[in-house]
Amino acid sequence: MLKALIVGASGYAGAQLAYYLNKHPQVEIVGLTVSENSLDAGKLISDYDLHPQLKGVVDLPLWAIADYSSLIDNVDIVFLATEHAVSHDIAPYFLEHGCVVFDLSGAFRVNSEQFYTQYYGFTHQHQQWLERAVYGLAEWNAHKIKDAQLIAVPGCYPTAAQLPLKPIIEDGLLDSTQWPVINAVSGVSGAGRKASLKNHFCEVSLHAYGLFTHRHQPEIATHLAQQVIFIPHLGNFKRGIHATITGRVKEGVMAEDVLNALNKYYSQKPLIRIYQKDWPALKSVVGLPYCDIGFVLNDRHLIMISVEDNLLKGAAAQAVQCMNIRFGFDETMSLI
Repeated sequence: MLKALIVGASGYAGAQLAYYLNKHPQVEIVGLTVSENSLDAGKLISDYDLHPQLKGVVDLPLWAIADYSSLIDNVDIVFLATEHAVSHDIAPYFLEHGCVVFDLSGAFRVNSEQFYTQYYGFTHQHQQWLERAVYGLAEWNAHKIKDAQLIAVPGCYPTAAQLPLKPIIEDGLLDSTQWPVINAVSGVSGAGRKASLKNHFCEVSLHAYGLFTHRHQPEIATHLAQQVIFIPHLGNFKRGIHATITGRVKEGVMAEDVLNALNKYYSQKPLIRIYQKDWPALKSVVGLPYCDIGFVLNDRHLIMISVEDNLLKGAAAQAVQCMNIRFGFDETMSLI
């Protein structure tokens, strides 16, 4: 039985992790922690003002811990549902004590110190762990995840963007001279639980943000090995990501070639569902760990649609999927 610790457990992704791990037959949760100054410290994660949907399911306390030395000998795996700079600072401690770490932040996703200075606002101090980190895009990096100690779980937008595009790129169907354009809309839960006017539900309209400056653009481009134009939007709904991706295929590429590429890579992947006639919608995936993908091709113009729950396939579910791969469990154990 694996002993699991969730750091940053009071957030949306942390609560989803607690739910999945609590019902996992090979995992025991040994601690749910929050920051020292968190107002949630001492509460149950299932309290009414936190995550009451977990009442009677996960009734565990949230501990405010700064020193993990008293816990470390009883921990096998650590999930970091924390801010990027926090993950950067504390991940090495758990790694040096032999834990397998699944980091849901962006702190180890791209092996470039300059990337963190430019897009995350801090200087990365752990190049040795950057080099050893495995990018946890589960359907594509399973062979590396199986041997990794540090798995950097991709962002929600990058997951929705990469899963449709990678088969097209891998099979040489995309005209790479025209950068794919990724228009993606996320629900407000993607901004986390911390209140601000920017993500206050009554203040949110549908608007674009971070044009050419969003940190997920270089993450997507790096792991696709393809430059892209990424246009994120905030929508006035709670959860989910809807990505509309437009690109140009090479001369002679037919719709059958696109479908064959998607099926080639995903027909045996249980958390990817391919649409052949209709296009997927958010209602198909909210509350579920899937990424649904559809497409249409007109002449050489390709439109791909992908949808996912940003808190699940875009965060907690993919982290648990990576854990299952890492320890040789069924890939969907506790997820479906």
